[in-house]
Amino acid sequence: MRGVNRVVLIGNLGKEPDLQYLEGNIAVAKFPLATTETYKDKNGTLVSQTEWHTVVLWRGLAELAQKYLHKGSLVFIEGRIRTRNWEDKDKNRRFSTEIIGDNLVMLDKRKEQSDIAPADTPAPENSNFPDVNFDNGNLPGTISKDDLPF
Repeated sequence: MRGVNRVVLIGNLGKEPDLQYLEGNIAVAKFPLATTETYKDKNGTLVSQTEWHTVVLWRGLAELAQKYLHKGSLVFIEGRIRTRNWEDKDKNRRFSTEIIGDNLVMLDKRKEQSDIAPADTPAPENSNFPDVNFDNGNLPGTISKDDLPF
């Protein structure tokens, strides 16, 4: 039977992505990602626990991350866990566990939303939206609450 190595994380970048190019002009970006779990302890006190992950993105995703992501950006990362080991200069064996990202979705709200009015913004005076009044019974141009489909 084959194993499954899939990771799904939603968290915030701990710092700007570090973009480097390897031989053959292959882009690789690394950044720390914080995921925070909040729960109530037995006394009812909210407890937050933050886990830090090292995320590695390759090629186009790496360049995308470097261009659009910043410290604090909220992202969805899907990928797999990879553990590397090596010997440091003092001949000590070292390990590093990383998340190799296959999918990245930016979850921050866009800043340029000039074309879209927020939901709580009233319609302009000259809009084509009909005036609806729920208080006048069945007069023309009015809708009773019983007429609504929800």
